[in-house]
Amino acid sequence: MPTYEYQCDACDHNFDEFQGFHDKPLKKCPKCGKPKLRRVFGAGAAIIFKGSGFYQTDYRSESYKAAAKAEQEGAKPAAEKATDSGTTAKSEPGSAGAKKPATKPPKSGA
Repeated sequence: MPTYEYQCDACDHNFDEFQGFHDKPLKKCPKCGKPKLRRVFGAGAAIIFKGSGFYQTDYRSESYKAAAKAEQEGAKPAAEKATDSGTTAKSEPGSAGAKKPATKPPKSGA
């Protein structure tokens, strides 16, 4: 049910009234009693969020969360494959592909 804003043209009394959509507009001012009341278009037409914070992702459905998680997990292996194919394997010391340090020939005894 919406909140409507009313203004009295006789005494300039301004107030808000909580009414249903199908309720008839008020005509009589509660302050002066004259039938000079009119409904004013106010700022009450929009949803007003009050609090420390509201985020778009706060109220996501479970199916959306599951799909986003599956998409995120599906993207990880593809990213790992791309980095593996673009890098060269470094050989560790002691492996077959590693170069051995150059050794000096022994000095002859003279």
